[in-house]
Amino acid sequence: MEYFFNFDKLVYLKGGKPDGCILCLVRDGSADVQSLLVHETALSMVSLNLYPYNPGHLIVFPRRHVNDLRQLADEERADIDALTRACLDVLDSTHGPAGYNIGYNMGLVAGASIDHLHLHIIPRYPREIGITELLAGRRVLVQDPLETQRLLRAAFAARAE
Repeated sequence: MEYFFNFDKLVYLKGGKPDGCILCLVRDGSADVQSLLVHETALSMVSLNLYPYNPGHLIVFPRRHVNDLRQLADEERADIDALTRACLDVLDSTHGPAGYNIGYNMGLVAGASIDHLHLHIIPRYPREIGITELLAGRRVLVQDPLETQRLLRAAFAARAE
């Protein structure tokens, strides 16, 4: 089954948001935000992106609230680096993408709609663009995000065994 997903980011940016940092609320297990967590360590967390570009679009973020890469402690940087490598391995095994876009957006004008540093890992697939994107300005999400979450949680758990 295919899902149409409206990626009207302007509505998201202007819409009502819970009080506080969304990623800190996810970290704290707040009922005010939807959690799409798939893995966590003592220093960092991995979540599906609430507005994914592709199936398996992950964000990796430190538990500690920082908004600039230069604010990370050495241990946090090392943890995020290790988690990024683990995410690539897990996504290779669960989704088999042909490539990845990986990066940070720091600052609103750079695309950071959340003021909590987070690294995007976007799986890329051949022939991604379709008629729906061209004509309707919408993406077709070919996997339910909750199914993606279930698959990735299981894959991370299997790595820990």
